[in-house]
Amino acid sequence: MSAIPKHRRPRRRATRVLAVAAGFATVGALVVSLPASAGQDHSGRGKGGQKRTVDVQLLSFNDFHGNLQPPAGSSGQVTEKQADGSEKKIDAGGAEYLATSLRTARKGNPYSVTAAAGDLIGASPLLSGLFHDEPTVEAMNKLDLDVTSVGNHEFDEGAKELARMQNGGCHPKDGCFEKGKDGKGKKFKGADYPYLAANVTDEKTGKPILKPYWVWKHKGVKVGFIGVTLEGTPDIVSADGVKGLKFHDEIETVNKYAKILDKQGVKSIVTLIHEGGVPKTQTYNYDCDSPGAGDGISGPITTIAKGITPKVDALVTGHTHNAYVCTIPDPAGKPRMVTSASSFGKLYTDTTLTYDRRTKDIVRTSVKSANHVVSREQAKAPDMTSLISRWDKLAAPVANKAVGHISADIPGRGAGVPESPLGDLIADAQLAHAKSLDPEADLALMNPGGIRSDLVFKASGSEGDGVVTYGEAFTVQPFSNTVNLVDLTGAQLVTGLKQQVSGSNEASPKVLQVSDGLTYTLDMTKTGADRVVADSIKLNGKAIDPAATYRVAMNSFLAGGGDGFAELGKGTKPLVGSDDLKAVNDYLTANSSADKPIAPPKVDRITIVK
Repeated sequence: MSAIPKHRRPRRRATRVLAVAAGFATVGALVVSLPASAGQDHSGRGKGGQKRTVDVQLLSFNDFHGNLQPPAGSSGQVTEKQADGSEKKIDAGGAEYLATSLRTARKGNPYSVTAAAGDLIGASPLLSGLFHDEPTVEAMNKLDLDVTSVGNHEFDEGAKELARMQNGGCHPKDGCFEKGKDGKGKKFKGADYPYLAANVTDEKTGKPILKPYWVWKHKGVKVGFIGVTLEGTPDIVSADGVKGLKFHDEIETVNKYAKILDKQGVKSIVTLIHEGGVPKTQTYNYDCDSPGAGDGISGPITTIAKGITPKVDALVTGHTHNAYVCTIPDPAGKPRMVTSASSFGKLYTDTTLTYDRRTKDIVRTSVKSANHVVSREQAKAPDMTSLISRWDKLAAPVANKAVGHISADIPGRGAGVPESPLGDLIADAQLAHAKSLDPEADLALMNPGGIRSDLVFKASGSEGDGVVTYGEAFTVQPFSNTVNLVDLTGAQLVTGLKQQVSGSNEASPKVLQVSDGLTYTLDMTKTGADRVVADSIKLNGKAIDPAATYRVAMNSFLAGGGDGFAELGKGTKPLVGSDDLKAVNDYLTANSSADKPIAPPKVDRITIVK
């Protein structure tokens, strides 16, 4: 295990190159302010004639996942509520536009700090993922990110690789991806910003593997940042990725380091936490505080926010890929801002923290915040365009290879329903691959979190409409899992299906995508495991026999019990196949052509009762 990595100081704001956004405007943003406190006056001047209070601009985002280029299809859209109550879809996201948005927002704000709440890398499209996310770290350096927490996906390749993201150096296996002026390998510089991981410790030493907190300082103003990821990270990351690490309770960890910062004289504190909530609506500009404070959000972050010490003045969150700006009461009953900016760089949050120079704390009643769309109708940041072009040339020979043809969009991540057309296709592809290894294979199961995007009919480049490229398929399945075959009894299979909606998945169900032939009913009017109607589970029309043995295909993540599917991790007689991306590409190649493209599956395998 690596020691606590070093990090270089972020570049001073004076060096920032500001991009002018052509026609830039903030549309539809709902500004949330904490309720004013009667009679409060902070207009006096302090030592040296300085104004007693100063507004600190906190710009934040989360779950970028290496989306340097604008995400395709519904993955690259946000929903905006209009004045008349209707909803509008807006194309958003991409590093070129995120950089422009942030640089424009910073203008006129001398006290500006930019922070993120994890999953900046991992589960990335090919342009970044092919190069172990070095391009994304470089992009974050260029857009002047100051600090970020880790997320679960920062551990996809393990703690040593995360340390390399921080400290730099060429990849231990793949080496240096670019050549320098001397013709030799160009060394990756690493992140200019600190990765914070307060609740992730080395099992042997008990010490955090990265810095637990960081203090932003500017002209006498100090704001402390504590970074944590969700305690349940080991449940949603491969075992190799978290080997030798311990993940601790979010509330206890934040409260511990808030005390430490307080003793150091840092009274203004922001927590960057890679855990989130579920809003009542998918419109990014809805009123999260209607009818009351925080009533428009549910999920893990609500409990966490209510337990984190009042010493913390604001929470920047992530993980659920949702958008919200809420005021959730702290343990003292005082309103506190909790924000999240969707994912893939489609939104950014602009929060104003009023800093009192005398108390060194945030005047909580003056905090206001809003999410803003990273519109694609503004100018692109030229340095990001150059960065993307440079890496795209290296990726092109692999990325542009055609692997199949589709007749229409095949929604996956953006489907918005428990069973997705792309989920069905992937499960079918894995079963086909499994049968090539063992003709006795019966069915396949696919975790929904492993489907990162959609397959879009419209051409993303010069390949032509309906052509699926290797790069597009990689964006859907970027994890390099293998397709594994195991034996499960019928009873184990039923238990595994019930774990979709019970245990750690009860509050936020993870509905597995199933191969053709497996059918069942999911009754969402019931609770827990009872939601899976056991006697409805059939394979090719026959009821599942609890005593029989079934040969089941799934990716290596599920076969290891990931995502709370402990029962699936108990399979016997394992057989390891090729990686899951190859399985899908082979399936597309074998079952489609320009004349006979694959149509979206019907999505009729799981009957949902609401």
